[in-house]
Amino acid sequence: MTAERVNPPELSPPTGFSHAVVATGTRVVFLAGQTALDADGKITGDTLPEQFAQALTNLLTALRTAGGTPADLARVTVYATDVAAYRAHAAELGRLWRQLAGRDYPAMAVVEVVRLWDERALVELDGFAVLP
Repeated sequence: MTAERVNPPELSPPTGFSHAVVATGTRVVFLAGQTALDADGKITGDTLPEQFAQALTNLLTALRTAGGTPADLARVTVYATDVAAYRAHAAELGRLWRQLAGRDYPAMAVVEVVRLWDERALVELDGFAVLP
């Protein structure tokens, strides 16, 4: 995939995301929402950063199994049950993102939701990638 990250100077400088991603490739991988479920189907971690790390790991595992890499991510949506908590942990979540996925940021959005499928889940990530 070739990915052109587009960040117009007329917009606020992006931190941890790209305003737009122009992706060119031959395969699109749609990634289902991932929470902090372990292999036994149980939510792991009690804190937002712990759950975010597991949810992102799960998303990247699905992506890698489909033949992609974190740099192939074109779009990710983060669903959080508490956006204020998400903002409070933003620096740590950014470090986790860089450790697990690198610095090729996709277009992203963070959306607050009342609850997720699993009542213990604090965060869920979904998205899509474009592969070569």
